[in-house]
Parts: sequence; structure tokens; C-alpha cells
Amino acid sequence: MKIAVDAMGGDYAPGVVIEGLSLTVQEYPDYDFVLVGHEAKVRFYLEKYGLADNPHISIFHAESVCEMSDPSAIALRGKKDSSITACAKLLKEGKVDAMVTPGHTGATVAATKVLLRTLPGVDRPALAANMPSQPGRFLLMDAGANPDCTALNLEQFAVMGEIYAQYLFKKERPTVGLLSVGGEDIKGCDLTKEAFKRLEKLPINFVGNVEADTIFEGVADVLISDGFAGNVLLKGAEGLAKSTFVWLKRVLKKNTLRYVWAMLAANVFRELKAFGDADNVGGAPLLGINGICIIGHGSSNPKAVLNAIRVAAECVNFRLNEKIVAGIKAANEANAQRAAE
Repeated sequence: MKIAVDAMGGDYAPGVVIEGLSLTVQEYPDYDFVLVGHEAKVRFYLEKYGLADNPHISIFHAESVCEMSDPSAIALRGKKDSSITACAKLLKEGKVDAMVTPGHTGATVAATKVLLRTLPGVDRPALAANMPSQPGRFLLMDAGANPDCTALNLEQFAVMGEIYAQYLFKKERPTVGLLSVGGEDIKGCDLTKEAFKRLEKLPINFVGNVEADTIFEGVADVLISDGFAGNVLLKGAEGLAKSTFVWLKRVLKKNTLRYVWAMLAANVFRELKAFGDADNVGGAPLLGINGICIIGHGSSNPKAVLNAIRVAAECVNFRLNEKIVAGIKAANEANAQRAAE
């Protein structure tokens, strides 16, 4: 297997990305990697981490970088030689089996949609974020690839999310819910009301609307949303988690007894933090693209890079896209049959 890794993506590239690759080659010694980025900078860090002579690592030079502050379309118009665009081109040409980037999400979505196109029957791709819940984990789709969606988009997100959840959670019939402002089908906006009608007709385990206050109780294995609301939910959850630990430290330091108790329970707090740690997940697959593309967090550390590459390899081995094509085809045929009746 050969995976293209965007060496210039993320807040701390290329150092953190290549440090993460140094962990990856130990975990997956038989995989091949193409580091995409500015060759001189990449070589410096390959030397630093003892990877310069590794036969499983090659470099593909990309002159420019899509900065986080750049508009999404910059990857195709203003920076055609960016590391993100180069990764997408390698994937399109079949020179790699998957691509991984902790870089600009919007630029990655734009580059892959134009260069790779979507899978047959898929209108738009969706970012599938793996998030913690009380019982375990759930998938949030879309987590930010499409700020504006139609009910058809949400229907396709549900089909793709169910297929990925079947593998990820080892469930034959994962539950699928629709993010809304009320549990009843009459609650919500025009988008969610129309999406509800579509989802309840699909051959999936649809559990109806899910309100935000029950999301983390495990009411659904897959939570469907447009990319705008999904990204707000994702970032809000991340911010709340950080703030919770700040508040916790503040109250534990109020007196000596609490502080001593906190020191004795240090392992408990570390375990709690690890449960919701995004670095353990690594990255989110961009489902619906005609190729395996994993997008990591901009602040990814070496462990996150390792896990993002792991997710890419798992998606390839699972033959995820083949299953999505079959699932979308079956849903479209069912819709056509209902329309004809």
C-alpha cells in the first residue's frame, strides 16, 4: 500500500508530520509513503528523525502551501502547485492508494471534488468525524465539508455514514439520527423536515430527530447534519472539553485537601482526557470522494498523524468506496421504485 502524506499541512508542519511518520513506519513497516511538500524542508526533517535512507519513503516536491487563512478555492486557482493539490493529483493518477492531510479542510474538499470527482451517484462528499459518547463513539456527518446542503445530500450522507459505521463500530444495523431542534418530525427547519421524510424511507435503522442535549448519550451511531451545523457542533464540543478541564483545575486548587485528592486521582483525569482525545482518532475520512482522503485536525501532533494514516489504510483495506457505491445505488433504485408506484 502506498499513501501520500501532506507534509506541509497543519499548524506545526512539516516537523510534526514527519515525526508522526517516524512512528508510522515502525507500526507499518511494509507500507510505502510519499511525502508531499517543499523538498528541502522535508529532507531536513527526514534527516532529523533518521528517515532519510528509508526505502519506503519518497518525496514529491510541492512548491506552495495552502495556509489556513486562504480561501478554499485557492488550492485550485492561486496555488495549483500546493501540497494538497499535489496529493490529490497523485491519488487521481493512481500513484497512491490514499492521501492524508492535516491541512486546510476547505482547500482539500475543493481540490478532491474537482480532481477526483465524487463516487457514482454521490452528489457531495461529507466529512465523517468520529466523536465520543457515553456508551462509546458516534459518527458526525457532515462535520464541515458542505455548509449548504439539500435534503438529498443528507440522505446520501446517511447511506455513506451507515456503511462506514458498520465497519467502524462492528454493527450490522447501526442507528442513524438527524440533528434537529426537536424530537418530533414536525420540528426543525425546511431542510431537516424534508430530510426526515427521506431518511425514514431508506432501508436504514433511522431513529428520527436527535436534539443537541442527547447527542452524547449514544442515541445514534451516526448523526446526520449539514456541514455548517455539524462543524459548529464539533468545534463547540472541542471548546467545551477544553474549558471543562480549566474549570476542573480551578475548583480543585481551591484548598489543599482537594489538591491532594486531585494528585492521587491523576491517572483518572488522564484516562478521562484520553477518552475524548481527537489525537487518538487521527483524522476524518471525506466520504463520497472517488478516492480515500483523510483530513486531520490542523493542530495534529505526531500521534494524530500516525492515527490518520492508520485510518487511511483501514479504509483502503475495507474497500470502503466500493461499498458506498453499492449502497448509494441501492438507495437510488429504491427511490426510483417508490416514485414509480
